[in-house]
Amino acid sequence: MNFDAGLHSPTEPAVPAAASMLPPDDPLRADLHNEVHARPSARIRVPALIVHVSVLNEGVTREMECEHLRRLPGQQALSPEQLNGNFLRLRFDDHTVKWERHTEFTGYVIVQPLPDAAWLGAKAPALLSAPAVAPEWLRGIPGRTVAAIQLAMVTGDLSDERALMGLAQTWFGGHTLVASQLGNGHSWALTEFHIGADGFERMLVIAPPGTTDTRAGRIAQRLLELETYRLMALRGLPVAKALGPMLSQAEAALSDITARLENKSASDQELLDTLVSLAAQVERATAEHNYRFAATRAYDTLVGQRITELREKAIPGTQMLGEFMQRRLSPAMATVAATAQRLASLSERISRASALLRTRVDIATEVQNQQLLEKLTRGQEMQLRLQSTVEGLSIAAISYYVVSLLLYGGKALKATGVPVNPEIATGALIPLVIWAVWRTTRRIHEKIYAP
Repeated sequence: MNFDAGLHSPTEPAVPAAASMLPPDDPLRADLHNEVHARPSARIRVPALIVHVSVLNEGVTREMECEHLRRLPGQQALSPEQLNGNFLRLRFDDHTVKWERHTEFTGYVIVQPLPDAAWLGAKAPALLSAPAVAPEWLRGIPGRTVAAIQLAMVTGDLSDERALMGLAQTWFGGHTLVASQLGNGHSWALTEFHIGADGFERMLVIAPPGTTDTRAGRIAQRLLELETYRLMALRGLPVAKALGPMLSQAEAALSDITARLENKSASDQELLDTLVSLAAQVERATAEHNYRFAATRAYDTLVGQRITELREKAIPGTQMLGEFMQRRLSPAMATVAATAQRLASLSERISRASALLRTRVDIATEVQNQQLLEKLTRGQEMQLRLQSTVEGLSIAAISYYVVSLLLYGGKALKATGVPVNPEIATGALIPLVIWAVWRTTRRIHEKIYAP
């Protein structure tokens, strides 16, 4: 028993630095280069049975998955470091177990011999009558099952299509089948797209004798990935359906807000509170479900790529795998895409409504500021008039005091014998005093208000 982390051995020595004629490697060079070998297809010798289980790995750590893999015979020494590459293949005497971790799910693939009773022509055979791994081990895989497939690969004569289809229908218990010729006719793939009582879907690949192990491995990998990615893509559909009523309610609320905004039938504060609440609801939905919608688009793209890689050719009287999937998958993907677009459009419309309300508030604020400035201007004008009045009174008062001083001075001179009439002299100086006080006040203003 051993493990394989890729196409090359994990202990393969690196090229010595002294032997390299290149500048130092970028730290990501080796990882990016080896990404092409990250998930190699298995080499499968037909006939074979492939048991595939994909589980959602949310909340499931690599350590938990490593602990589960240790429960396989002879794997007690398995370490979490061996799972760092997201791919691990454990080889046993008569079967292999592949572990493969993706962003949202982890896949387990067991390749084992096909039971003798499950050859082409058997009627609804029990494929897991002799499982290579214990049923308890399968049941104990950490995570929640999203896809479970039993893929039987057998050999058969592809020349007589009618007889071959009769044998395949017997193998599936007489159910209606979806089937394609793969690789423009080098093999057949058939399924009924039903989950059986044991929880597994069933697929059947009929290949001609002499099919190489690598071709069989590629066929199995593409079919398993096709069904897994289809189911992962459909995980966005329930989310889209659940968002429908909320989006309808939010669109109606936004329409009401814009109508009230247009008719000015509500206060700005009331509209703002309603709009903020609606925007928060939509943004929360976007944050919660945007990843799901993006993942759905990515998985749908992968489904389309895998269908193209199958290079299907129709079998008379049956619907091809890709055609069946696209007819069932396309409406679901269109619903998800429409919901994502609807959510994004609603967010943009709320932003525009917020901008309109913000503009109205800004205009109202400018009007209020203009009115306040007008009041301040009128106040300043009144203050200036009052100041001018006070200045006039001040000139009169100062002039009065100066004239009084001159009168007292004249009387003092007359008392000393100077021949002067104080009243006449003071009366004559009154205009000169008033002019001098006014002139002095003007010069003080000029100095204060000079630029």
